[in-house]
Amino acid sequence: METQPKTLQEAIVYFADPNNCLNYVRAWRWPDGVVICPTCKGTRVRFLENQKKWQCGSHHTKRQFSVKVGTIFEDSPLGLDKWLVAMWLVANCKNGISSMEIHRALGITQKSAWFMEQRIRLSMRDDFYGKKLGGNGGEIEVDESFIGGKARNMHVSERKRRITGTGTKDKTAVMGILERGGKVRTTVVPNRRKGTLQAEVRKHVEAGAALYSDALLSYDGLASEYAHQVVDHAVQYVNGRVHTNGLENFWSLLKRGISGTYVSVEPFHLHRYLDEQAFRFNNRKATDADRFNMALMGIVGKRITFTELTGKEA
Repeated sequence: METQPKTLQEAIVYFADPNNCLNYVRAWRWPDGVVICPTCKGTRVRFLENQKKWQCGSHHTKRQFSVKVGTIFEDSPLGLDKWLVAMWLVANCKNGISSMEIHRALGITQKSAWFMEQRIRLSMRDDFYGKKLGGNGGEIEVDESFIGGKARNMHVSERKRRITGTGTKDKTAVMGILERGGKVRTTVVPNRRKGTLQAEVRKHVEAGAALYSDALLSYDGLASEYAHQVVDHAVQYVNGRVHTNGLENFWSLLKRGISGTYVSVEPFHLHRYLDEQAFRFNNRKATDADRFNMALMGIVGKRITFTELTGKEA
């Protein structure tokens, strides 16, 4: 693409033009230049200039379609000018950006901003496609953490609802697997038991890879499949190359965003915030423009409705 914004200011100016928005999304959705009907997958389509839509040459329902159809933007009354600027912000704000900030910046309701952000996080999800980490001698760190609001930051009524015990009782367990020099993968787990954690390791890590973890007993038994070494945090945090500091850094960034930006995240939405932070972490060396384009590459074939998110009608 010959012209593309490189900063937030340039993005706001560039995407203020509806034609720029249309052409930009079109170029990423159909990179070979051939527009495909999302209903019948046919390529015999023509552009309706007055409606900024295409019409399929075959006769079937939903012959006319916009560039939004079949993407996270589908059925949204908001224009691409707002969607693309919001996507730029979510992709590039290091500690995330709250729906209240999006609401104020774009002049939309907080409810719309929240829904918009959840759909953008869906585009950032890494689908893995069955590829495992740790091939060709890669080193893998594995660690788990607990996510939950701090009682001292909660309103009294919220604290009574959410805090019913001590320690990790009211927190959500999450697991991370990091390939040094590569990507991190995260997931919400129901518990920290051996069967749960080891199943995740086997799902994402190549057999024979160098595997580093802390001294949690749930990892016992992995040495038969991996070059598994343990660092006991009660004694030390680093023993040569044996440490989990890469994942500790990731957890720090995640919790900083949740506590400082989002304040409180419900457990049933937590996996979306993990996807968002993992996306930025995995693409941390990219430019803002490149990170934005990477997020845009994930918009097709992913859609979630307000009812699916909340169980309520919009």
